[in-house]
Amino acid sequence: MKKEKKERIIVAMSGGVDSSVAALLLHKAGYDVIGVTMRLWKSTQKTSKFSKQCCSVDDIEDARMVCNSLGIPHYVFNFENEFQQHVVDYFIKEYDIGRTPHPCLACNDRLKFDFLLNKAIKLEAKFVATGHYARIFNDGKEFKLLKAIDHKKDQSYVLFNLGQKELSRLMFPVGEYNKSQIREFAEQFDLEVATKPDSQEICFIPDGDYKKFIAEKQKPSPGLLKSIDGETLGTHPGIQFFTIGQRRGIGLNGGTGSPMHVIAIDHKSNEVIIGPEEFLYKDKLFASKVNFISGNLNFNNGTEVEVKIRYNSEPQPAVINILQGDYAEINFFKPQRSITPGQAVVFYQDEVLIGGGFIELSYQFQNQQDLPVRVDGNVNQIIG
Repeated sequence: MKKEKKERIIVAMSGGVDSSVAALLLHKAGYDVIGVTMRLWKSTQKTSKFSKQCCSVDDIEDARMVCNSLGIPHYVFNFENEFQQHVVDYFIKEYDIGRTPHPCLACNDRLKFDFLLNKAIKLEAKFVATGHYARIFNDGKEFKLLKAIDHKKDQSYVLFNLGQKELSRLMFPVGEYNKSQIREFAEQFDLEVATKPDSQEICFIPDGDYKKFIAEKQKPSPGLLKSIDGETLGTHPGIQFFTIGQRRGIGLNGGTGSPMHVIAIDHKSNEVIIGPEEFLYKDKLFASKVNFISGNLNFNNGTEVEVKIRYNSEPQPAVINILQGDYAEINFFKPQRSITPGQAVVFYQDEVLIGGGFIELSYQFQNQQDLPVRVDGNVNQIIG
């Protein structure tokens, strides 16, 4: 990593090994590093060093210990109100209208790459760095967002909403290494978090029971379970408890002849439509609030791209056509299973992430009020 002139960098430190090593690498490279941990939600629950949740009280202490061992300052910023509004409320609202949200994407967009960048200005820092597995490359004309060296850990999927302004101020140090190397760095410099497991749970739902969490926040409305032919097959406790492709916990008492899956969720009629697996496959989707990393749309309709429709899916070949209102139409070469409204869909060309949006199953240019809005490289709305 090229050493600069002691430029100040804010490192967003979650208390995990990746962000800790990001701070370590930048510190060793000679930067003026300040560790910052965002307090996102109130929790008095103690966790062990082997816990797989993130953003807990213990995580803040872990980040503080790492900063102490590196000899760098550490600050805690309270973003609880912002997190509630832009992540938790968004999460609940999306499930309430039959969509499946991605809270980490909302957290990245609004907190890490908006509010935290603004905090960096006040601390006279030129850059903000995180522990994301991705890479930034400046070809002299524009900044490009690339997949991480370690494709198994690549997190570019959740970074599609970044623009040129943000990329010019961001650094992703760990994206240049594979995970085993990152742990080796942590062990080599005796960081307490060297063997700490990666976080997996949603941070504000530490027990992993999102259905219970939603039920406590908003009273669900029971409705009908319908077949793809419109036949009533039973009732459900609320559309918030279902997602496209779901098989278990639907609530049928058998007698359907073949396994049933959630095919669609209609929040207007409050119905959950179920059917055989073959109805889960579709060869087309629409994307709303499409953002292009380059900040322009100067490529031809019908351009071939590789598309991911969920974090752990393999990129699939497709063609993309730009529509009105920041919409795009994506046509796959082969039908894809369980295309889920509310999730991110991202577009790659080789190693480069060119952009992405939010999955829709129909084109509704006149109704775009419930998704993150990006204008001139900045997110200005998360929920309607």
